[in-house]
Amino acid sequence: MRTMTSNIKGRLMDFGTPKVMGILNVTPDSFFPSSRKQSEREIAQRVAQIVEEGADIIDVGGYSSRPNAAFVSEEEEMQRLRFGLEILFREAPEAVVSVDTFRAKVARESVEKFGAAIINDIAAGTLDAKMFDTVADLQVPYCIMHIQGSPQTMMEHTHYERLMPDILRYFAQKVSILNQKGINDIWIDPGFGFSKTTAQNYEVLKHLEQFQVFEMPVLVGFSRKTMIREVLNVSPEEALNGTTALNMFALTHGAHIIRVHDVREAVQTVHLFNKL
Repeated sequence: MRTMTSNIKGRLMDFGTPKVMGILNVTPDSFFPSSRKQSEREIAQRVAQIVEEGADIIDVGGYSSRPNAAFVSEEEEMQRLRFGLEILFREAPEAVVSVDTFRAKVARESVEKFGAAIINDIAAGTLDAKMFDTVADLQVPYCIMHIQGSPQTMMEHTHYERLMPDILRYFAQKVSILNQKGINDIWIDPGFGFSKTTAQNYEVLKHLEQFQVFEMPVLVGFSRKTMIREVLNVSPEEALNGTTALNMFALTHGAHIIRVHDVREAVQTVHLFNKL
């Protein structure tokens, strides 16, 4: 695996060893009920757990992006994030924090007022025309994900002329625009579970190594998702084993970052991968 780095507040994060991104949901409606953290106590406990179990990054989201998720206003999303980020940085002031948002205004406030270090945008700029210029101004690592439509409509947009070429073209176009704006610290997320059927998700996973063409860190997020539950006929609560299996496959096929609910198990998976 080619070694890559990202500038995190002036310090380099080296992807020669894969990284684990722990999920902190400050939403009331995420698809995995156990991940929903609403009270100050719940959020503080979750932050402590993520740190203690060894995550490299904490990814905070205030807008559920599950299929058919309810629309949340920009004001409501930011209100949730303000509450969560204040608690997070109080409990773990040195944490590397990414904010899961597709809104430029939310991204700016999260970075400038709270100290978030990474923007994780499920829409890669398609849902807010100001996002690219905002990231160029903020100069933080920017994770762009593949999606067609919005969280409310994405499962109506699963048609592709040719699945992998279409997705690779999507990223090539995004990266070109971002580079022209002076953004070079870009992460690639194929978007498992977004605008893709279960069969399409596995087709993308089977060809994961093709994303290495961009020579940028590749982030994958399968944690307890439908693509596991549908195949194994299990609930979100029963989908940890399947998550671990897919994470190991992804690591052996070029993934640099695995985004998970279950940090301890993911860290153990990375240790075993490193041993291999």
